[in-house]
Amino acid sequence: MKAAIYARVSTSDGRQDTLNQLNELRRYADTQGWDIVCEYIDQESGGKPDRVQFRRMFEAAAQHRFGLVLVWALDRLTREGIAETFQYIRRLTAHGIQFVSFTEEHFRTTGPAGELMIAVAAWIAKTERTRISERVRAGLSRAKAQGTRSGKPAGRPKVIFNREAVVEGRRQGKPWRQIARECKAGVTTVRRAYRSITANSSMPKSGE
Repeated sequence: MKAAIYARVSTSDGRQDTLNQLNELRRYADTQGWDIVCEYIDQESGGKPDRVQFRRMFEAAAQHRFGLVLVWALDRLTREGIAETFQYIRRLTAHGIQFVSFTEEHFRTTGPAGELMIAVAAWIAKTERTRISERVRAGLSRAKAQGTRSGKPAGRPKVIFNREAVVEGRRQGKPWRQIARECKAGVTTVRRAYRSITANSSMPKSGE
């Protein structure tokens, strides 16, 4: 039996690397007497149908380069959902190619029970992906409600200082920069505050 191995790991999925998958799958194929003629490795999300090696595997399947596809687990093949999974399985079987999951012996294309279990596993994989997406959206919604994507308030914080301290500082003859430093505000801000206060009072404008 000529066989192809398909291995996948998402860039955000740290559970297992492709080398571990490949080593185990190669040993298993050897015990079954299968001749591995092709290996396809993707490092992308299983929710993406346009994975490069995934496409190449199906192109080779159409050319009958192998008679069996071996994967680590069903969710390594795809996480797009039940309908999509069956579509891929049908495409393989249409070319006379079998499908075998190494870690899930009951997930094979032989017999009605195998097809049922494949459907269940695909639903679980899609549900997991949906939960992840929902958590991400919820996190972004919370951040947006707080002002930014990072969760920090948007814009510069409002400057609050003692305006009377500005007036008192000018009365004492302090320079604008010193007053601004003591009030923890910009020079322009304290000057504007001083003008605003003195414009509405009869007090002398010291240093203006």
